[in-house]
Amino acid sequence: MTPPAGEGSTTAHRTPHRQAPPVPATSEPPPWQRVTVGEPGPEFEARPPGQYAFEFPDTECDGWSTHFFTLRFATVRGAKHRYYRQPRQDAARAAAHESTGGVAFAVADGVSSATNSEFGAVEACRAALERILHLASASEGRLDFRDVAEHAAERLRELARWRLGGRQPEPGEVAGLYATTLVAGVVRPEPAGPVVELFRIGDSCAWILDLTTGRYRELFGSKTGSAAPLVSNEVTPLPHVPDPPEHARVRLGAHQALLVGTDGFSDPLGDGDGQVGALFARHLSSPPVPAWLAHLLDFSRETFDDDRTLLAVWPRDTGAPR
Repeated sequence: MTPPAGEGSTTAHRTPHRQAPPVPATSEPPPWQRVTVGEPGPEFEARPPGQYAFEFPDTECDGWSTHFFTLRFATVRGAKHRYYRQPRQDAARAAAHESTGGVAFAVADGVSSATNSEFGAVEACRAALERILHLASASEGRLDFRDVAEHAAERLRELARWRLGGRQPEPGEVAGLYATTLVAGVVRPEPAGPVVELFRIGDSCAWILDLTTGRYRELFGSKTGSAAPLVSNEVTPLPHVPDPPEHARVRLGAHQALLVGTDGFSDPLGDGDGQVGALFARHLSSPPVPAWLAHLLDFSRETFDDDRTLLAVWPRDTGAPR
């Protein structure tokens, strides 16, 4: 006899099936489309560089902040190198100098006529940063820019000796392998406002961008300036070191940013009054995320197909917490 429910029997209680709540519709932003400026260049899928160029990715970017400054940089391979399977020959590096609160930086553009200038650009940046950080720690005065440049040039000579099996290279051999431009320096805080000190060898450039007006002030002579009757493509790069190197020192205002770039950026920028200048002035009015800077720098514009590198430093509100 089966006992009635509740009298010594057990009854399985089924939990009603509950449907999962509906997933709300999302409005994901569309994938980034390449930025075009004026008439775009041809579109194609990038080709891989040679098999021994794996250390030089198509695109690099970095970004971070200290108590005093925010830094961003990006470097992208140009359309010409993407099409002809050549590696990116630009490089950029930056480091915080913690004892002074400064930011050291270096930007280089390997000369296309040198067979391995991509290595020269990277090593010149590394060597310049090493020396700037050392000198900044050893002395509170101005940097000895010739010392920094010679240190970078010696790194290229060491690289050439290794490449030549230990034989002492001739100056022309070093240049033929690793010639590169270089802009390097430091931004450091001072009571009256941040001070920028930098030098260059070759034709890479630097500017002060006024964040309120969008105007660019070039810190070195311009090869495309209105005062120049002819545009020269002649470059005297590392390992040559002039005495003294071309240099500049300027105080950075609260509503200004330092920009340093290779000619892949400076050539389409011109004097900053055109479409490229307006585009970057708008997007650099405050620090963008690093990946967006790289995307922006990879804009498409007819006839401008060189590698592009841009490094930017903004002063921060020093009342912000550390």
